[in-house]
Amino acid sequence: MVPDQIAENFALILARIEAARKSALKPAASTKLVAVSKFHDTAHIRPLLEAGHRLFGESRVQEAQAKWLPLKRDYPDIELHLIGPLQTNKAREAVALFNAIHSLDRPKLAHALKGECDRADRSPALFVQVNTGEEAQKAGVAPGDAVALISEARGLGLNVRGLMCIPPFGEAPAPHFALLAKLAAENDLPLLSMGMSDDFEIAVRFGATHVRVGTAIFGERD
Repeated sequence: MVPDQIAENFALILARIEAARKSALKPAASTKLVAVSKFHDTAHIRPLLEAGHRLFGESRVQEAQAKWLPLKRDYPDIELHLIGPLQTNKAREAVALFNAIHSLDRPKLAHALKGECDRADRSPALFVQVNTGEEAQKAGVAPGDAVALISEARGLGLNVRGLMCIPPFGEAPAPHFALLAKLAAENDLPLLSMGMSDDFEIAVRFGATHVRVGTAIFGERD
């Protein structure tokens, strides 16, 4: 996709987020756009950087390192969020690079992150990923086990700030967003990472603080 089209798509998504916020009964105090740049090269990313956007999402640690370390030299205020599953053996690199991790989904990973946060003296914001559809093939803690994981991570001193979900493909997303918002409220968590290219406006109406939009900005990945 050409840079001008990416810039136009970006502006349109921002306008749609604002319109959804205005129509929502109880939107979050703010809704941030996480521009999902995974599998897209720097030529696709630069139009957003030049427009002043600084918040991006990646799903793979190694890809993010190769892509963003050079860009951060030119744009030191870039904020990177890890939105994909995280292996424990990549916890060190993730803590070093990302400002937030949206995929805390098991106690073993919580303990690995704790060790790396202490070692690096860093405290990225953490979102517990909840598998709201309880899909066997999908990452995330089951809703019934979420409270225990939140409590354990908090007990370790981790900076747990919110919840994340990806509704099952082909299902209405609203019940999943409602469940995530309920769990967050019950556990005094202020941040909700939910909503992607096809359903972010619905997520905004349920109080999303972060929407993760890639295809609607950058086009289909190669």
